[in-house]
Amino acid sequence: MKRLHVHVSVEDIAHSVGFYSALFAARPSVVKPDYAKWMLEDPRVNFAISTRGREPGLDHLGIQVENTGELHEVYARLREAGGNVIEQGETACCYAKSEKAWTDDPAGIAWETFHTTGESTTYGDGTGENEARVAHEKTSACGAPQAAPKQSACCDR
Repeated sequence: MKRLHVHVSVEDIAHSVGFYSALFAARPSVVKPDYAKWMLEDPRVNFAISTRGREPGLDHLGIQVENTGELHEVYARLREAGGNVIEQGETACCYAKSEKAWTDDPAGIAWETFHTTGESTTYGDGTGENEARVAHEKTSACGAPQAAPKQSACCDR
């Protein structure tokens, strides 16, 4: 069964953990000084926050799968959708080991698809993600170029 993934960049982990814990009526399953994650069943979502990404707000969306077969099924769907799919392969990110790929949707939102294979003792430096993600200058809704984003907060598990 697949799970929706949402990653939000925040300025203050402690304050944000308090807010989202109240909103979800649940404590996070992972808490680190720069990262927190809730694995919720209702709704079925992997919701993560970190201070390591872009400006505060939505960093990326994703689909987490439970096995390699589901991962390749989602990869096929992404290709059918016509996006530029960048397979990152095996990586360590957000204190987890995983295999993943990236694409941008028509609105320019980054989508991560991944299968978590274990835990990592480090957050990861994002180099694999930064190389894998589509690197292009985005334009704002009013047509003005936006500044290039800082290192994205890779996230899975």
